Amino acid sequence: MAATVTLEPAGRCCWDEPVRIVVRGLAPEQPVTLRASLRDEKDSLFQAHARYRADARGELDLARAPALGGSFAGLEPMGLIWALEPEKPLGRLVKRDVRTPFAVELEVLDGHEPEAGRLLGRAVHERGFLAPGVRREPVRAGRVRATLFLPPGAGPFPGIIDLFGSGGGLCEYRASLLAGHGFAVLALAYFRFEDLPEHLEVVHLEYFEEAVDFMLQHPKVKGPGVGLLGFSKGGDLCLSMASFLKGITATVVINSCVANTLAPLHYKNMIIPDLGNDLKKHTRTESGFLNFRDIWNNPLEEPYQQSRIPLEKAQGPFLFIVGMDDCSWRSDFYALTASEQLQTHGKDRPQIIYYPETGHCIDPPYFPPSRVSVHAVLGLPIFYGGEPKAHSRAQVDAWQQILTFFRKHLNGKKSVKPSKM
Repeated sequence: MAATVTLEPAGRCCWDEPVRIVVRGLAPEQPVTLRASLRDEKDSLFQAHARYRADARGELDLARAPALGGSFAGLEPMGLIWALEPEKPLGRLVKRDVRTPFAVELEVLDGHEPEAGRLLGRAVHERGFLAPGVRREPVRAGRVRATLFLPPGAGPFPGIIDLFGSGGGLCEYRASLLAGHGFAVLALAYFRFEDLPEHLEVVHLEYFEEAVDFMLQHPKVKGPGVGLLGFSKGGDLCLSMASFLKGITATVVINSCVANTLAPLHYKNMIIPDLGNDLKKHTRTESGFLNFRDIWNNPLEEPYQQSRIPLEKAQGPFLFIVGMDDCSWRSDFYALTASEQLQTHGKDRPQIIYYPETGHCIDPPYFPPSRVSVHAVLGLPIFYGGEPKAHSRAQVDAWQQILTFFRKHLNGKKSVKPSKM
């Protein structure tokens, strides 16, 4: 019997959009295995599978039918995407070239794995990173090395600068997806890219100031300020930008420290030292992966207080996205510290969203949770934490929270009141 795999939306959608998967033409109550696979730009294979049973009409709708086991269990309509696992251990699914989609092959097999039998049906589902009409423009302006993503239409659009963490390079996939929601987004590199420094030995805030100026002078970007979005090390850079630079309206940080980390920060005649760490305090998981959660010096203690970022100088609201199982550092403690620091200086509390069982690498929706991978700079397997199902749900919710926050605050009015949440 031939089965038909129907996808809604059909054919292609953006990576951060859900897809409805329905299989028709099965026998009543027929046991089947669904298998998903994709290859990234390096030809690395990622796969997921789940066991299901058709209903009395011979239909299988993943929005209504729970998985009976496999890569995941329970009602998970997008499980075949977020549960994709690398064939080679320690691999992480990232999008290196946003101009091309990922092609996900879906297969329906008779019976339940590992005894699953013949192929009953298949479909290919393309998940892209550039929504229709989104423009991608490489930026080489002065010292700035970046890519600007512009939504379709005449604009101007609310602007965001997007920073990633200590792996360096130029990561575009989050910025490109954000542009599909009506924002002009600058994916900004700051080391390990083209003629930028190969190592993060010192950071000059003037470089980031140049990026802010580029955005505010761009005819497609609506002022009077821009938003900042930063993950990990990129998060503490965003906090420093918001504290020292003009033209910042709203700031979102994902699992960030409240102190300057990894390299001294220079701005004009000021230097904020690196918080520092004690690598001897690392632990290892049962599998031997490195856990760095407890290696960092405490920014509330002397002499490390000098590394704290003066958030009280910042204008505009903050949103802290926190994974409660972040094993890279104590993001929950840092967010609480930031809140206390702001309130001590008469500022409004920042919005903090805590996600239980969620690790360090909070990506856009439906990316397979990265619990452990080889760090791009250290070359060592690092444990990031998180329970896959909870982490995946956190990614979906955090994405909506980020979009809502920026829509609320990047509204182009002359004064933006800090969030009271």
